[in-house]
Amino acid sequence: MKAILLEKPEHFTQVEIADAAGPGPGEAVVQVHRVGICGTDYGGYLGKMPFYSYPRIPGHELGVEVVDIAADVTNVSVGDRCSIEPYINCQNCFPCKKGNTNCCVSLEVLGVHTDGGLRPRFVVPARKLHRAESLSFEQLALVETLGIGCHCVDRADPQVGEQVLIIGAGPIGLSVMEFLRISSAKVTVLDLVQSRLDFCREKMGVHHTICLPGDGSEIDEMLDDTAGAKYTIVIDATGNPQSMAGALQYVAHTGSLVYVGITTQEIRFPHVQLHAPEMTIKGSRNALPRDFRRIIDLIEGGQIDTQPWITHRTPFEDMIEHFPSYTRPETGVIKAIVEVTN
Repeated sequence: MKAILLEKPEHFTQVEIADAAGPGPGEAVVQVHRVGICGTDYGGYLGKMPFYSYPRIPGHELGVEVVDIAADVTNVSVGDRCSIEPYINCQNCFPCKKGNTNCCVSLEVLGVHTDGGLRPRFVVPARKLHRAESLSFEQLALVETLGIGCHCVDRADPQVGEQVLIIGAGPIGLSVMEFLRISSAKVTVLDLVQSRLDFCREKMGVHHTICLPGDGSEIDEMLDDTAGAKYTIVIDATGNPQSMAGALQYVAHTGSLVYVGITTQEIRFPHVQLHAPEMTIKGSRNALPRDFRRIIDLIEGGQIDTQPWITHRTPFEDMIEHFPSYTRPETGVIKAIVEVTN
């Protein structure tokens, strides 16, 4: 069967690989229907993703169908439509035993550390499959992206009406917006690209947006006086080290900064920026199994509208040609979907 391989940064090729083997104990064979492309894929393509290894079959945002299961598998059946939780954890290390499977010390993420879904079929631990009753394969391919935002907002723990600034209006920033909306926080979004901010206003219902570069005076106009003209929670979803370092300036005294973007570079800032306001800095990595179930339920219940998300689609055969354009903000890509099989 055919697969798409990222041999090295900026070099995809289509290759012929063996068909999926039968499932072993606790495993299932899945047919891949839809694959979402996200910032991790762009980072891997550009050589800017710290956890990426080459050569690699990408693809970790997956809408799949179960086509075979081992005799001991009970959580899914043949024919089920599922989203895959792509974080393959050991189940035995300290964070796994605590329930923090997203931070397993030997974690292997599909499409990053081990081969992912840009191929028609493969074997996956059945415990990583999250079944849906009514979602399309495209919707299922969005669940993992939304999971990143869900987990990040849990880490931030916003209260009703709290002032929150999101830096970066790409797909991860948008997933954070969804769960801040559900939390009833007051959201402001900052980005360099006006078209992304227009999307936030028109499609996501976020009315407070700031386009930089500028002198920063717009920020004060978006705030009330409760936080001293700064935000009690700032979430940086850019993965840009300059942005991540500069994010401290927007955090109110006693506030929190959450990094959900990833960079290979150092982040530098004067210690006093952290110490004087007694700021809390947190990282947010991946998502938890409960996030996948929650998101599927929210989409099925109509509380999350996935319709605005998908702006570009490409057949599997055309992905290599189209992918480079998706890395450029001016093309207007919010979420591109690869149609692997019908």
